[in-house]
Amino acid sequence: MRDTELIVGDEGLARRLKALACTAPLHDLDSRKALLDWADATVYQMAEIALHTIDQVTIAMDFDTGADHHEVIRRLQPFIAAQAPGRSAAEHTRVAKWVLDNLINVGTADRGFRRVYGSVDAQGRYQRRAFDFKLLVELAAPDGEVYLRASDEAINVLVGALDTDVESAQIAAEVKLENLIQRGRLADAKLAAEQARYRTVQYGETLRAKLDATRRDVRAVDWDKEMPELLDSALTHIEARFRAENAILKNITTARDDAEDPDRKRRAAELVDIVGDCISRHTQLQSRLQAAGATFRAEQDRQQFSGPPQRATIDLFGQLLVPTLELPIADAVAPVERFFHGASGLDVPIVPSLSSLVSLLLRPAPERDKTVGEVPEPELVPSETLDYYSDEQWRQADELLDLPEVPRRLSGLIAAAREIDPQLARLVALRALYAYSPEVAAAVRQGDDRALIAVDDGQVLDDPEFGGADLLLASAWIEREESA
Repeated sequence: MRDTELIVGDEGLARRLKALACTAPLHDLDSRKALLDWADATVYQMAEIALHTIDQVTIAMDFDTGADHHEVIRRLQPFIAAQAPGRSAAEHTRVAKWVLDNLINVGTADRGFRRVYGSVDAQGRYQRRAFDFKLLVELAAPDGEVYLRASDEAINVLVGALDTDVESAQIAAEVKLENLIQRGRLADAKLAAEQARYRTVQYGETLRAKLDATRRDVRAVDWDKEMPELLDSALTHIEARFRAENAILKNITTARDDAEDPDRKRRAAELVDIVGDCISRHTQLQSRLQAAGATFRAEQDRQQFSGPPQRATIDLFGQLLVPTLELPIADAVAPVERFFHGASGLDVPIVPSLSSLVSLLLRPAPERDKTVGEVPEPELVPSETLDYYSDEQWRQADELLDLPEVPRRLSGLIAAAREIDPQLARLVALRALYAYSPEVAAAVRQGDDRALIAVDDGQVLDDPEFGGADLLLASAWIEREESA
């Protein structure tokens, strides 16, 4: 009985040790910051900056691409400047680059970290094992750009767990978030919403890794039992999450609209953005899940008829360069000469003599025509107007929807628009529909000082052309906090 308890306890211990290993690179930053010769970095909390870096990369990730290096550094600068406001902006930028490079582990061959931990096997023997992991990974997009992605271990560092079941963790996070919102604890609800978003990203990373492995070799993934079960459970998970998140979004919107405290209203607005981002990520994940079967069938046909490789590839770094560097110079000369003889080919380039080279350099340049001939006159076709609404209609709609003081009903705005232009009523209704879930973050990025907000208070729209809710519309001012 004691042996069994020892083995079970050791599995939990190994799990906690692996969790600690993922945080070790962050603590190493604080231990090595005093060694930097280009700045007195003792004032900076490097582990906090590293966590903020992983957070920014995770939020910027989607299914296909990730975060841009320069954008991550730009987002880190206000956080770093808050720790050392008296230092220069150039130093803040250099600290951000140093932390980012260390999280990528620049300078190593595989850009990974390794930590050794111990575990007890079934026979009760203690064994040391190596745990290899990465935090931030650089990948190339189809357009050639290099972007950053956070690994599963990095996301686990953010949420404080390791190898957690994604679906159960997501359900627990949603229940916790809903309870916090109902109890009015918006500050704690924001943290729970961010953790729920991290779990959504991790679920997408699991599917992406399976599809990447399928594109390399369909036999590496079990498409007979494992993947169908994963896809079915994922679609069921997304369906449940859509219902839960829409209900949560409705409660947050109500809390935001009913709040009188400006700080509480701001926190509720931030929660609306986070939960809306979760819904958007679930929509993207659903489309990938629905296309996963077609990806498998296409890769199966491609790999089945492509044939086996005709010649095995050679790892120049691992099979040639590293072993050669470990040899003495006298022993390394022969394999290096054989490699360069084989790599340079059989043709010997013709080297001109000194006299012929001088004559070639002194030869006058051939005369060229100054013009390339007659340039044909292009036939220009007048451009077609693609805008459905004219500029005047947009201006009239802006005047109707400018509601800085007293809110108005959608029915009254539609009636006023019909008196001006029958086509204007459809534009007003369309803009009111977009204002039901406004993109406040987009308005802030564009520099707008106000945003149109629509609220459904249960009133039914009585209109011969449109149906639905008689929304209550108002213009909300956007306040911006000055950065430190």
